[in-house]
Amino acid sequence: MSPLAAPQRFEIDWSQPWLLPLRERGEAIASRAGSAGLLDALNAASHAGVHVAAGRIRFVDPTQQPVGEAYEAFVARTACVPTRDNLHDFFNGIMWLTFPAWKRRLNELQARQIALGGVAGTRGAVRDALTLFDENAALLQAPPTLIDALQARDWHTLFVTRRALWAQARITLFGHALLEKLTRPRKAITAHVWVVPESADLSSPRSLTLDRLAARPFLPMPVLGVPTWWPGNEATGFYADTAVFRRP
Repeated sequence: MSPLAAPQRFEIDWSQPWLLPLRERGEAIASRAGSAGLLDALNAASHAGVHVAAGRIRFVDPTQQPVGEAYEAFVARTACVPTRDNLHDFFNGIMWLTFPAWKRRLNELQARQIALGGVAGTRGAVRDALTLFDENAALLQAPPTLIDALQARDWHTLFVTRRALWAQARITLFGHALLEKLTRPRKAITAHVWVVPESADLSSPRSLTLDRLAARPFLPMPVLGVPTWWPGNEATGFYADTAVFRRP
C-alpha cells in the first residue's frame, strides 16, 4: 500500500454460510485493516500465533519481492507473502492464517515446479493444477453417495433426492479467488472440489500430492447449490438450469 493511500475498507457479509468458519478472524482483520491497512492487520493476526513449517509467516509490501523472482519462489525462500491492499489478497491472507499447512504445501510444490522448469513457456499440468487449487478449490468431505453423484454430475441426486445427506457432509471453501467472487454471490459461481476422506484431519494436507494433482481430479460444482447456502436453491427448478448445472 502506498504511504499516501487510504486503507481499504472491506465490506463483507460475514453472515453468509460459507463465510461463517472464517467470521471471527475475518471480521477482526477487516476491522483493523480499515484503519491501519491490510499488512498491519494480517501481521498482527499472524503474530498472535500462526506458524508454518519454516516459522512464522509475514505479509510484506509487494515491492520487497525482487524483480525477476517468481512470487511463489520468493514466498518459499523468505516465508514472506507479498500483499496488496485489496480484497483478493485479503482472502489470500485469511487462508494463510486459517490453513497454514495447506498453503505452505502448495507453495512448496509451486516453488519446486518453478525450480525444475522455470517460469517461461508452458506451465504444465501440475503448476496449472496448483494454481487452480490455490485460487478456486473447495474441500469436500461427504458420504460416498454424494461423491458419486458429483462425479457423475447427477445434480438431481446430489442436491434433491439425497439432499438430507448433506447434513453429514462438510464443505470448506479454500480458494481465495473463489471467496472474493462470493462476496457478490451469483448462481453460476463454481468451485473446483477436492475430495478429502471423511475421516481426514483438515489441518493436514496429506491428500495434496503431485500424482493426484497431475491427474487433475477436481469436480466442478456450483457452490450456491449446496443445501442451506442459498435461499433460491429451495425453489422448484433451481437445479434444472443446464447453463449452470451442466450435463456430463
